[in-house]
Amino acid sequence: MQCDLLILGAGAVGLSVGIAYLEAFPGSRVVIADKEDQIGKHASGRNSGVLHAGFYYSPDSLKAKFCRDGNVALRTLVKKHGIPLREVGKVVVSRNAEEDSRLESLFERGAQNSVNIELLDKSELSKYEPLAVTKNRFLWSPTTAVSDPGLVIAALRQDFEKLGGKIHLTEKINLKISGNEVRDSYDKYDSKFIVNTAGAQADRISREINVGLDYAMLPFMGVYRFTRQEKLSLKRLVYPVPHPINPFLGVHFTLTVDGLVKIGPTAIPILGREQYSVLEGLSFVDSVQAVKSAIALVRGESHNLGSILKSEWPKVILTKLVKIFDFFSVKSLKKNPPKVIAVPIIK
Repeated sequence: MQCDLLILGAGAVGLSVGIAYLEAFPGSRVVIADKEDQIGKHASGRNSGVLHAGFYYSPDSLKAKFCRDGNVALRTLVKKHGIPLREVGKVVVSRNAEEDSRLESLFERGAQNSVNIELLDKSELSKYEPLAVTKNRFLWSPTTAVSDPGLVIAALRQDFEKLGGKIHLTEKINLKISGNEVRDSYDKYDSKFIVNTAGAQADRISREINVGLDYAMLPFMGVYRFTRQEKLSLKRLVYPVPHPINPFLGVHFTLTVDGLVKIGPTAIPILGREQYSVLEGLSFVDSVQAVKSAIALVRGESHNLGSILKSEWPKVILTKLVKIFDFFSVKSLKKNPPKVIAVPIIK
C-alpha cells in the first residue's frame, strides 16, 4: 500500500501527528498502524486525564513548552467535541522547610514559561483546599484541569479520519534498511515518510534500523487507589513537591470527571513494558532488557534505583500509600477500602 506518511502507534501522539500532517498537506495519504485491536490501549488511554499547566520542567525545554501549549490545545479539543472538563485547579504543598524552598523554584519555572501560577502563604490554603495542609507556602495552579483520556483519544481519531486519515489495527510493523531507505520489513506499506510514535515499544522499533542504540527502556507501573468523591470531599488536585532527583511527581490526589478521587500513583519497577498486573504482559525479552536497564541505572549517576525502590515498594500497601500524604483524614478510606487500577509509567 502506497502512502505519503506511515505512523507507527495509534496513541495520542500518533493521532496528533497525523492530524497535523493532514492539516498541513490536505489530501495526503496518511496511515496509522497499531499492533493492538483498539486505539490508545496503553499509556494514552490509561493516564490520569490531568491537563498540566507546565511549571515542572525547565522553561527552556520543549517539554515545558509542549505542556503549556498542550494545555490550551486540549481545552480547544474537548470544547469542540463536548468532552467533560473539570476546572478544578491544583495546589502543590510542602512537608518541610526543604520542600518549601523548592516551591519557589517551581514557581520561577512556571513564571519563566508564562504559566499562570501563584506562590501563596499557608494561611490562604483553606480557601483553595480545606483538607490540605502545608509547611509555610503552597503553589496554586488555576489552569490545571482534568478530562477523560478515553474520550480525548476518540475525539482525536474522529478528527484524523475526518481529514482522510486511515487507521489499521492489529498491524505489527517492523522496519528494515533497504539501500538508503527505511522500509516496512514486510513490504506491505510503501511510504515516503515513517514516524515512530510507538510509545513503550518505540525504542525497540528504532533499534531495527540502528537508531537509539545508546538508550534502554526501564518500565515502571503506577498503581492508583480510588474512592468516591463524596467519601473524600476534595475540591482541588493536591500534589507534593516532586523529588529533586527521582523522575516522578510523587503520590498525589487526582479528581476525575466521573466523581472519583484517585490516590497515587506508585512507581514500581517491573519487567514487562505492558505489564498491568503481576503476570499480565510479561515476556522473556522484556524481562531481560528490564534487568539490563536496571543495572545501567544502578551504575549511572542520574537516578538512585535503591532510593526509588525504598520509597516506592511500600506504597503497594494502602496504609503506607496514604501515610505518604499526612494531609488528610483517611477514616472514610479505611471504612470503604478503595479499588485498584494500574497505569503504566515509562521512564
